[in-house]
Amino acid sequence: MASMIQREMSDLLPLLDGAVERGDLLVSSCDNISALLAGTNSPVAEAAVRELITVGEWGELNDRFFKTLVFGTGGLRGRTIGSIVTVAEAGDGGPLERPEHPCVGTATMNFYNVGRAIRGMIAYVKKYLASEGIDRKPSFAFAHDTRHFSRDFAEFCAKVCVELGCDAYLYEGARATPQLSFLIRELRLDAGVVLTASHNPAHDNGFKAYFNEGAQLVEPHASGVLEEFEGVTQEAYEPLPEAEQGTLTVLGAEADRRYMDKLKTLLLRPDLLENGGAKVVFANIHGTGGHISVPLLRELGFETLTVEAQDGGDGRFPTVASPNPENAPALAMGIDLAEKENAEIVIGTDPDCDRMGVAVRNDRGEMQLLTGNQIGSLMAWYRTKTMFDLGILNDSNRGHACLVKTFVTTELQTAIAEKYGVNMVDTLTGFKFIADKLMKYEQGIPADKYEGNYRDLSEAETRKLRLEYSRFFIFGGEESYGYLGADFVRDKDANMAAVMFAEVAAYAKSEGMSIAGLLDEIYKEFGFYLEQGKSMVMEGAEGAAQIKALNDSYSNTPPSAVDGVAVSRVRDFAKEEFEDSEGDAIPNAGMLLVELEDGRSFAVRPSGTEPKIKFYLFGKDEPAEDLEASKQKVREGIESLWAALEADAKTRMA
Repeated sequence: MASMIQREMSDLLPLLDGAVERGDLLVSSCDNISALLAGTNSPVAEAAVRELITVGEWGELNDRFFKTLVFGTGGLRGRTIGSIVTVAEAGDGGPLERPEHPCVGTATMNFYNVGRAIRGMIAYVKKYLASEGIDRKPSFAFAHDTRHFSRDFAEFCAKVCVELGCDAYLYEGARATPQLSFLIRELRLDAGVVLTASHNPAHDNGFKAYFNEGAQLVEPHASGVLEEFEGVTQEAYEPLPEAEQGTLTVLGAEADRRYMDKLKTLLLRPDLLENGGAKVVFANIHGTGGHISVPLLRELGFETLTVEAQDGGDGRFPTVASPNPENAPALAMGIDLAEKENAEIVIGTDPDCDRMGVAVRNDRGEMQLLTGNQIGSLMAWYRTKTMFDLGILNDSNRGHACLVKTFVTTELQTAIAEKYGVNMVDTLTGFKFIADKLMKYEQGIPADKYEGNYRDLSEAETRKLRLEYSRFFIFGGEESYGYLGADFVRDKDANMAAVMFAEVAAYAKSEGMSIAGLLDEIYKEFGFYLEQGKSMVMEGAEGAAQIKALNDSYSNTPPSAVDGVAVSRVRDFAKEEFEDSEGDAIPNAGMLLVELEDGRSFAVRPSGTEPKIKFYLFGKDEPAEDLEASKQKVREGIESLWAALEADAKTRMA
């Protein structure tokens, strides 16, 4: 054992060794306990570990120490409040009933891991700037949501940056994740971080890392930051002399206004609002969305009501079981208000406002939830159609326009792209891959075709350049309720989505239809498409091993038939090399796509941010006169497919 444990915990060494011998404590957990205690400044780490050892909570210790956090599709993410809160961590308590101190562990979110992460980023950015021949202080932006410890972590990161010679920009309060992306691009900063765990449970927090394009880390930056992060083992560091330190700039209303003004350019047909547009209920779900979306929708002319009980930021998320707008219960209070006020739509956003869920009033006058695929398809269809109606897109330039989605997002959007003669590009899961395409399109414009900096141009100017010399991004999204309609943000943006979807509602109203009725008209034209997302949650050390084993099983022995139907094609993104529709190589990823001979298909992949393995099920039918019969047929096919997959997964895990 390390000297730290020998010095402070020598009386517990036999218990640790005995737990390892019995199989109660993983060897990796034992090693990581030593590493953390040797490197942390936490005033409660030793006491918390001692307490868990003394009472024999080996499972909790394994969950906290079985691994060290690594960068996934969304950066770092993990518990910041343990399943068991020790007396040392609880301390005197913090705001909103949280513990005084974050969860001690190498697999959890605390100042030890947050400090390692930001110092790893600083080290990488300094090396990157030097390699580019840039001699100046690095610049970082920081934002945070309303979760427990988010503000503490954000202020801590800004302080570390300043003391290590970087200029830091920090919002005065909680702000949406996409607003940080916008800020990095607007101010041309080197990197940024949002302290958030997005839609995860209240006990989680996270560290979303962004680079100079305003997108989450992609290669080679992701590996570079990870390497530096892994090299930081001590929480303590030596601040630079004061003359060499950076400066801290706190941002407020002026920065908000610049972002809101850009979002207003998303509106394609302001004339739809001449008679009031649509009546909207906005459910903030205790997060950051109401800060921008509500005043913006009202400025644009939408009558906008809010769920008062969810307006304020509260990291407990007290009115919902889960702060995820994908889940029906999260929108229940918004739906109740919509029924009372006869509103057409309910819009809900998650704590960091990068995901948007929606409920709409259907032709029977009932509120109906839409899936992320349906929401995205409505916006993709409307924006593509309207741009042709307005003459923005036409026969001569349609070949330079595109929709972008992930492989596990509905093929209805592919059918829409084909009908209008625009390109469809599929990417891996993770909005950073969509953002990577936007960077490619920006860089495809010859520098001598415009004056100044691309990011200073208006939307009309950049659109003209992309349609002439590169590719114009109409709309992009992923099935997990993430959408984007412009390239001045390089991450999914629920503020942006709220504007775009409210316009779809105004359009449907102007045509004398409900949004649900409009969606049915799209199905009548393109055929009925249905998707379902399923998952198996497996938490902690044991769960991580189960997820890996199940994913490996699919890769090593893919099915030859499912639900009595032969498999026609298997694409293993971990083992095979693929190119997208533009000829760009697709990075390897742990995802399997399986197509059946009857047209159904499914994908399976481990989540990059949550302790679960995800299944994506796809069904479709050709355009049919009897839409309800078509819907029923596809639904039954999806249900049968999941029953078969669930049984197969249980067999594989056994």
